[in-house]
Order: sequence, then C-alpha cells, then structure tokens
Amino acid sequence: MAQGSPHLWRRLLTCCNTLSHEPADGRLTALTLTVALANLGFLRELCGPNDVNLRAFEELFGAPVRSRGNELLLDSDDAGQRRRFAAMLDWLREQAGAGRAMDRFAIAAAHAAVAAPAPASAEDDAPLVIPGGRDRIYARSERQRRYLQALARHELVVAIGPAGTGKTFLAVAAALQAVLGRRKRRLVVTRPVVEAGESLGYLPGDLAQKVDPYLRPLYDAMDALVSGDTLRRMEETRVIEVAPLAYMRGRTLADSYVILDEAQNTTREQMKMFLTRLGEGTRAVITGDVTQIDLPRRQDSGLVHVTSVLSPVREVRFVHLGQGDVVRSELVRKIVQAYEAAEEAPAS
Repeated sequence: MAQGSPHLWRRLLTCCNTLSHEPADGRLTALTLTVALANLGFLRELCGPNDVNLRAFEELFGAPVRSRGNELLLDSDDAGQRRRFAAMLDWLREQAGAGRAMDRFAIAAAHAAVAAPAPASAEDDAPLVIPGGRDRIYARSERQRRYLQALARHELVVAIGPAGTGKTFLAVAAALQAVLGRRKRRLVVTRPVVEAGESLGYLPGDLAQKVDPYLRPLYDAMDALVSGDTLRRMEETRVIEVAPLAYMRGRTLADSYVILDEAQNTTREQMKMFLTRLGEGTRAVITGDVTQIDLPRRQDSGLVHVTSVLSPVREVRFVHLGQGDVVRSELVRKIVQAYEAAEEAPAS
C-alpha cells in the first residue's frame, strides 16, 4: 500500500476522522483530531493494557493522545502531525488485520513508515514468514526493516550493533525461511569460541560440552522460531549445522545459508578464512557488536577490519543498528543508551 496515495487520504477524510476544537489545560484551545474506529477490538488492542500504547503515541508526537468511546483523539495544532497520526492508524489497522501485535514496536514502525521521505510500500512492510514457523516476524524499527530488506536482496550482509537489536534473531529467521522454503539446501551457523575471563580447560565435560554454552544462543533463536520437532528433524537430516568457527577451515559451503555470529571476536585471519569458505549459491550474514570485543587488542578484530576491506564490494551490504533498535527489553535499551553516553563523555 502506498502511504501517500490519494485513495487512502480520501478514505481517511471521509470515513474516519473529524476536526473539533476542545479546551486544553482549561486555558488554551487546541485543534483536536478525532478518529472514529468502527472496530472496538482493534481500538482496545491499539490502546494496550492500561493505555500503555497511548503513551508511546504521545512520546512520538509530543502531544496528548486519548481514547473516548470508539474514538482516538490527538490534541495538536500541527497539521502535519494530524496527517501522520491518521496515516499511522490506517497503517496499523492493516498490520493488525495481517496478525501483527499492537505494541510500542508496531507504533514506532508505523511512525517511521509514514514519516519517511519515500513511504514504505506494502512489500517493504510484509512480514517474514517461515514455512511451518511459530509466528510471523515483523521489523520493529526502520533500521530493522532495512536489515530484512538487505537479507532478502544481498549475497553478503554485515550487521553491526549492540546487544538486543535482533541481529542474530532476524538473520536466523531469514535463513530458516530460505531453507525450509527449499531455496537453500542447508543452514550453517557458526561463531568463534573465545574465552572471556574463564579458560575452556577449566570447564567440565568433553570438547562438545565445553563448546555448547557458546552455541546455545543460536539454538535459542531457532527454538523460538520453529518447533522442537522441526529443529530435531533438520539436525537429524543434516539440513542444519551449528558449529564453532574453527570447524569451518578447509570446507566449501555451497547452496547454503551461512551465519557467522559474534563476529567481533574473530581475528582478521579467521574472518578471511570464513569469507573464502562461501561457495556458489550461498548467502551469508555476519553479525557482531564492536563494543564487546574479547580479543586482547581491538584492532585485531576481523569485524572491525572487514568494514573497511569490503566496503567497495557491491554485493556486500552493511547494516548498522543502534540503541533505538533494541527490542530485548526496555531496560536493555536504557542500559545500552547509558553505556553509549558514558563512552561519548569526555574523560575526567
């Protein structure tokens, strides 16, 4: 759906909104946009528990947003804001009809979609659907949307960003879609095994048991997306492989979807080794957080190095995510924001 199309605005203006003057704070008169919503179920979902979603609207618009009966009201004398508010509600109505949950992430995505110079199309906002998967996967921010677009269109994607921004989760979702949809023959997921304060030699068990905690987050992501039976069947038939990066040496990975996770802890040599494993028909995603490098020296990181080496290569797409894309929890977003502010502050 083209967000600025004439039929959309005609429908909005003739079917669901009116303008009225109401007192604000008992003193001033504000121009209030009143949008009547025929579907009360959608209105309740849009408002959220205890009207929590209305607070998200207010943060985005810097103006009061409230519900009354079957209406949603925005108190603002900014004509541009009123147009965006109406367009957002129409965008959210269509997303809810497609099964998307109405939460602060959907509201933020709607705001980004209608505010963009080139508004998002229906294709751009379409969910990622995994055959036999648990849920439809939606981008929860504008940069996540660009990340999903890059995953669909480019042979090699490098995603860099802090914890909780969906780097690994979205890469695994795109890979499972391709493999279960039979567009790729297998999925290979790998990450470097780098000691961070505790030697592997002191951990209990054999090598497989020692390495398992490093690979467990990848299994967690897959388990959240497909059933346990599907995951076990993929492992039994060797359609999926999760292994330490060291096991990739000497191999050629053709017609595969390959994910290198925690790439900030690869050395330059390991990164080159990984990239030269990619065979014909293979797509690859490299994810990492350059603020969490466990190598002795930051400049040895293969992820830091590859951003300059591969920037001229047309088939490679770099995606940078930030604290505004953190979806793990609101607390994690604030933690990342605090660390970024502390790093940017001048040393005392």
